[in-house]
Amino acid sequence: MPSYKLTYFDGRARGEVARQIFHLADVPFEDVRVSMADWPALKASTPFGQVPLLEVDGQPIPQSYAIFRYLAKQFGFAGSTAFETAWVDALADQHADYFKEILPLFLVIWGFAPGDRSALVKEVGAPARDKYFKILEKIAKDNGLNGHFVGGSLTWVDLLIADHVCTLNQHLPGFLSAYPSVIKTVNKINSTPKLKEWIEKRKVTPF
Repeated sequence: MPSYKLTYFDGRARGEVARQIFHLADVPFEDVRVSMADWPALKASTPFGQVPLLEVDGQPIPQSYAIFRYLAKQFGFAGSTAFETAWVDALADQHADYFKEILPLFLVIWGFAPGDRSALVKEVGAPARDKYFKILEKIAKDNGLNGHFVGGSLTWVDLLIADHVCTLNQHLPGFLSAYPSVIKTVNKINSTPKLKEWIEKRKVTPF
């Protein structure tokens, strides 16, 4: 088996789905947590000047979604058919579009930028939420409320969405109350035994 090393900051954000896939697949990996103080010295050695960075037998793979897709295909979390895989990718790309829209709010919530949190919730958060989660609500219903957003088995986009919902619930309780099918689906995802085990034992972080 190859050796795996995942380098990211000490938070969930863009590294958590990879950690979850490794845990779900029972695959050992080196979980390197970089401090903000140490990041400038490391940055120049990464392919794109960014983390997360996955190294497979020392060979680097940058960019979070490329890492997630690679691991999902390796360990069976990319969809059961080519059509499902395409939909997993499409939904993940839609999530990325949404996150770009809502990011200014989270930069303030996490203390990375100044701003009026309450105003940003109304002016940035709510419009981004309603555009994206309306789509997710329909997708969850169309998929039979079976505990997945695509197909009938756990995929990396399930993990991506569920972890983001965790972040929303952590910082903005009640923000998703108008989307019960999404909440129900995420609760089923998080009740997956090995995922539940990981969530219960992981370190609590703000992002």
